[in-house]
Parts: sequence; C-alpha cells; structure tokens
Amino acid sequence: MSISKAGFETVTSSFVPNSTSTVELKPSYNIPVVLVIASIPLLLVQPLVGGVIGLFGLFLMFQAVTLRLQFTATDLDIYRGEKLIRRFPYQEWQNWRIFWDGIPILFYFKEIKSIHFLPILFDPNTLKACLEQRCPRI
Repeated sequence: MSISKAGFETVTSSFVPNSTSTVELKPSYNIPVVLVIASIPLLLVQPLVGGVIGLFGLFLMFQAVTLRLQFTATDLDIYRGEKLIRRFPYQEWQNWRIFWDGIPILFYFKEIKSIHFLPILFDPNTLKACLEQRCPRI
C-alpha cells in the first residue's frame, strides 16, 4: 500500500517481495511446451530439425520440473530437489536483463568473473520483481 498525493491509500495488485524473505519462483512451462508443439509439424518436413527441437523442448521441460530458483536476502540459489547446486551472491552481480519484454524468453546476468544466460523456465513477473528489488541495474 502507498499514500497518494491527495492523502488516499492506494493498493497495488502486483507482487513485490520483501528483500529479507526467501522467494522461490514457480516453474513456467511456456517455452518447453511451445518447442515441443512446434517440433511436431517440423518432424513431417524436416525430421532431424524437428527431432532436435522436440528433444530440446523435453530437456527444458525436465529442467523446469526439477530445478528451483530461490531469491534469498543475499543470493540467488539454484536447487535440484533439496540439493543446492549453485549460489550466485548479489554482491558479485554487475548487470542483468530479461530479453524480450513482451515474451520473456531469456534471462541474462553478468557477475564479476562470468556471464550467464538462462531460458525463462520460471514465473517471469516474480523473477523481474525479485531482480529489481534485490539487484538494481547499474
């Protein structure tokens, strides 16, 4: 909630996470489903290309089911099941970006020592809200 200039309280419906709470992103199956569906007609025209795209879509589906992203107060943590497989401290981040606003497909972030590109396999709105709050862009 916020107070407007006129003194009235306004309520916003968008989710804004607390920077001290841990937020786990819900999976999004949009990209894997689109790739698998697009591969079906391609299998008739170009079986090899259709098969590769279909397998890639199934691979991304498996990743969306098994991986979990958690935004903590200090890090972006990636889990496979209950096992932490990677931790990215915000203090090492230099920049981030979500490609393409209308249809978010790719998440990019740069750390001091490396660059990462991840397909958007998680709720893009919550991802963007967490990033804007915890790692403002430079």
